[in-house]
Amino acid sequence: MSRKMVTIDGNQACTHVAYATSEIITIYPITPSSSMAAEADAKANAGQKNIWNSVPVVSQMQSEGGVAGSLHGSLTTGALCTTFTASQGLLLMLPNMYKIAGELTPTVFHITARSIACQGLSIFGDHADVMAARQTGWGMLCSQNVQEAQDMALISTQASLKSRIPFMHFFDGFRTSQEIQKVEQLTDDDMRAIIDEDLVIAHRLRGLSPDRPMMRGTAQNPDVYFTGRETVNKYYNAVPGIIQETMDKFADLTGRRYNLFDYYGAPDAEDVIVMMGSGAETAAATIDYLAAQGRKIGMVIVRLFRPFDMKAMVNTLPATVNRITVLDRTKEPGCAGEPLYLDIRAAIGEAVESNSAAYMPLILSGRYGLGSAEFTPSMVMAVFDNMASMAPKNHYCVGPNDDVAFTSLTYDKSFNIEGDDVYRAMFYGLGSDGTVGANKNTIKIIGTETDNSAQGYFVYDSKKSGSLTVSHLRFGENQVMAPYLINKASFIACHNFTFLDKYDMLANLEEGGTFLLTTSFSDKQVKSCPVLCRNSFSRKRRSSTSSMPSNWPRPLVLAAAST
Repeated sequence: MSRKMVTIDGNQACTHVAYATSEIITIYPITPSSSMAAEADAKANAGQKNIWNSVPVVSQMQSEGGVAGSLHGSLTTGALCTTFTASQGLLLMLPNMYKIAGELTPTVFHITARSIACQGLSIFGDHADVMAARQTGWGMLCSQNVQEAQDMALISTQASLKSRIPFMHFFDGFRTSQEIQKVEQLTDDDMRAIIDEDLVIAHRLRGLSPDRPMMRGTAQNPDVYFTGRETVNKYYNAVPGIIQETMDKFADLTGRRYNLFDYYGAPDAEDVIVMMGSGAETAAATIDYLAAQGRKIGMVIVRLFRPFDMKAMVNTLPATVNRITVLDRTKEPGCAGEPLYLDIRAAIGEAVESNSAAYMPLILSGRYGLGSAEFTPSMVMAVFDNMASMAPKNHYCVGPNDDVAFTSLTYDKSFNIEGDDVYRAMFYGLGSDGTVGANKNTIKIIGTETDNSAQGYFVYDSKKSGSLTVSHLRFGENQVMAPYLINKASFIACHNFTFLDKYDMLANLEEGGTFLLTTSFSDKQVKSCPVLCRNSFSRKRRSSTSSMPSNWPRPLVLAAAST
């Protein structure tokens, strides 16, 4: 079957499936999930049909609590429903989510996992929101890149229908939701092949109707409530098998194979990282680099987080493992350990207890990437180095410099694993000046009109309009697998002359790279500019000079612009 390659972001990839497999989409936009709601609304307004040849009904409520209540009612009628949310928006849905799960009602909520406001508000990504919802009884399936954001959206939809367990399909806010990649797009026929029509009919027949009266939403006393909670066990026990069965069917259809837990790295690895989300791609690329130097290392990628299949997780580990580090993208103050760490420790502990011949590996806990903090190959190397040290640090963070409680790992910021097979470019602009929009179009054109793999990521702060934006573009013949910011670019462009006095843009320019300055000044004026020479062209921050510094990377490109 012929499928087209498209260059889209994670939200578009997810919405492509979510819209096509839904009849009712109830929304209340929240960053960074807003573009999914907006695209679903645009598709409905354009009359685009789902795989059942009907146009989904898209409605915007006045709050996320209203969305969850409305969806609960729609699901109770037997409709196929979805929504998109994150952060505090997800938390406002929790009461209804407990009811939806308790009543064994299939649906999928697509979550751009985002920070929760703690000491301050952060609109950026980590796993704090989905971890706060893990007790609701919903299945939790994680995607690590744009391709998986599409694929897991479909897998979770079919698995929810078959298991009757509602699912949160989540992926990293901003890092995956807004990252543009070249992916293979599923067709409507693909989706029809995965979705079992008999399960859709069964869901409809469970809808409340005068023709099939039943009682729901009762108040229960101690004599039956506990018993009722235990009756759902068989449904949850069946979920891992249903997910794997759906993944296998999906692999037969598309060639892309997924498992509940996937191992990546040396078959005889002694040091292993366990994690989920976009950071796993960074870890995989670093493992390739370090394994080529003889390091016996690997990683377990977690896809199905709830229900957690302990046996499947343990069986994924290589038999040679001696040390394990579990990396969580969330912080739970005062706990014995973050959620994924506790699950891994329990799984391995129970496996060792049931097998007298087994040994207990060292299990360490680390935190990374809160609030979209960078997670780079140098940090991955620091995690592996910590495991191999004589006195490894436990319950640490990697990224910040914690000079108060001293929980952080040190890492080499200069460490770089990117080769010459990928072209890297950075563009500095001002929010709303068109830089980000132009670069989104550029990377989509490269991905669509050439055979190159392409990636675009765009950095801006919560003020958005009027603040600094930096566009990071990568493309090349080989698959781009680098969900972190560029630190050495072949091409850097500055679209605002005043940035020269504020940002050391050339620190990220490769030797011999190209710097493009958009300015209304002449070539002579630019070369004699004191600010330009003092703050951008010299690593030594030398005083005003009328000549170009000797260490200026060649060639220099100046572009005139009317301002």
